[in-house]
Amino acid sequence: MSEQTVSPDVQFIIDAEGRKTAVILPIEEYEEMLEDLHLGRVARESKNEPRRPFAKVVEEMRSAGELRSADLSFKSAVLP
Repeated sequence: MSEQTVSPDVQFIIDAEGRKTAVILPIEEYEEMLEDLHLGRVARESKNEPRRPFAKVVEEMRSAGELRSADLSFKSAVLP
């Protein structure tokens, strides 16, 4: 993350030479960062697992009553 993309609420702790040594950020940003790290880890760990077509997953969810047709407004673009 470059300084240009850092939230204005982020603060840096600097040492006597002016080098950044720590960061203080809002808890919401910290929690989002943890979630992003977790999702990245899950993606890497599951990259070799078998895949199922999206349409098949949607069909299974509809059959199980976990998803209604209206739940996917983009269905016509993705599903047959």
